[in-house]
Amino acid sequence: MIDLYVYYKVRDAHAAALAPLVCAFQARLIQPGAARLLRRPESRDGLQTWMEVYPDVPDSFAAELEAAAAGAGFEGLIEGPRRVEVFMEFPPCA
Repeated sequence: MIDLYVYYKVRDAHAAALAPLVCAFQARLIQPGAARLLRRPESRDGLQTWMEVYPDVPDSFAAELEAAAAGAGFEGLIEGPRRVEVFMEFPPCA
């Protein structure tokens, strides 16, 4: 199992339109409440940084997520690419 982090830029003017789309997108893909949507507290040059967090998902989830994102209606609301980072836990320390 992995933790998946997806981050991207959103124009301040598009934030209100995009937030419900992302929340609905997450609810379709994973158990409600399991995914999180975060943003940096500040905007820079009219852009916000958002992050979707998907904890404890199977390794195959990254490909499923990106395929689903292609048809989610995010076009024109996100500036630049969606960047995906994968993390895994270390084994417990003895």
